Amino acid sequence: QVQLVESGGGLVQAGGSLRLSCAASGRTFYNYPMAWFRQTPGKEREFVAAISWSGGTTYYADSVKGRFTISRDNAKNTVYLQMNSLKPEDTAVYYCAARTTGWGTSRLVSEYDYWGQGTQVTVSS
Repeated sequence: QVQLVESGGGLVQAGGSLRLSCAASGRTFYNYPMAWFRQTPGKEREFVAAISWSGGTTYYADSVKGRFTISRDNAKNTVYLQMNSLKPEDTAVYYCAARTTGWGTSRLVSEYDYWGQGTQVTVSS
């Protein structure tokens, strides 16, 4: 079992920054590929960013590339999402996810089997 807890969300003005954290715990013996997704009311969950188990490989949705940075500190069992130059359209509930069914990063919701409860990010204009 893997438990994921997101934190760091909040209200920020357009152009501002936030850093989200996802702390992992549970009956695990190694780290997994992890990702951030986001979801707004009436829309399906969309991919934001992913990172390999070692942190050596990252990739991003086109909508956030150049503005967001995903990173991880395996010693702390924590993954981060640094969000800069935030836009109102970034407003969403952000979810952290872990993949234990494979070693590769993925953009697909179905390939992640552990999810946090989400943290709200609201960007005002």
